[in-house]
Amino acid sequence: MPAPERLPAPGVSATGELEELLARGELTVVGRIREASNAVLLCTVAYGDLSAECVYKPVKGERPLWDFPDGNLARREVAAYLVSEATGWGLVPPTVLRDGPYGEGMVQLWIGPDESGEPDGGDTRDGETGEGESGEGESGGGLLALVEGEEAGEGWKPVALADVGEGRTALLVHADDPRLRRLAVLDAVINNGDRKGGHLLPAPDGRLYGIDHGVTFHREDKLRTLLWGWAGEPLTEEAREVLTALAARLADGEPLATRLAELITPVELAAVRARVADLLRTGVHPQPSGQWPAIPWPPV
Repeated sequence: MPAPERLPAPGVSATGELEELLARGELTVVGRIREASNAVLLCTVAYGDLSAECVYKPVKGERPLWDFPDGNLARREVAAYLVSEATGWGLVPPTVLRDGPYGEGMVQLWIGPDESGEPDGGDTRDGETGEGESGEGESGGGLLALVEGEEAGEGWKPVALADVGEGRTALLVHADDPRLRRLAVLDAVINNGDRKGGHLLPAPDGRLYGIDHGVTFHREDKLRTLLWGWAGEPLTEEAREVLTALAARLADGEPLATRLAELITPVELAAVRARVADLLRTGVHPQPSGQWPAIPWPPV
């Protein structure tokens, strides 16, 4: 019998095929990602003549959080994927909710490392920081860096000063990259409370993905991110058009709204609509509220 065909990272035409593979294929656990705070299992999934690598996060392996319902993070990951797909930006790898070897959980396509050697390549799931040309070092696939001085430099956006030890500080910056800017808008919509450097995955085809979206969709402002570089700046025309279309898709009775209502609470769905409306009303990227730590810890 021939080996199943390995599917590449998703393109627009392959998304439905990948979702079916993830939802209906046979899961085989091959290892565990031990750096994760919750149970994260690396698996293969095979269905018919197709196969791929994926991540399986069983609900039973979720660590309880004081401000989120128990056993609910997997559903929020799927909700984040659905909103990402509705924007047309495809920033979250294909993600489904299904039964697995350890019960119900989230299954998401594994995005492998960019081995092209370009500056923004590299698998950042481990959150390691290497030396970079911008100063102290780069991480997040070359999209984040620590630089000396108070100026971000051309092509970079300042975030905050960081303590780098021995009484020294460095400026945390991120790339002025349209892919990151779209992700910052998505995070504002889904109220992402944990956008770390290790959650940024540049793919071999040049696309950027974000992972780990369990801490999202809270009704209160929980936005914590390393992507504050555009805070207070006007949204791009593209972002305004995407948000306008998204608002329509979130209306009662629309397929997206109906599906989200199965994954998050009515109050949380109302909060998503309100955040989209606020972004369109103000026309700018949100700024830290001051009522909640603005940057996740640890940042990687």
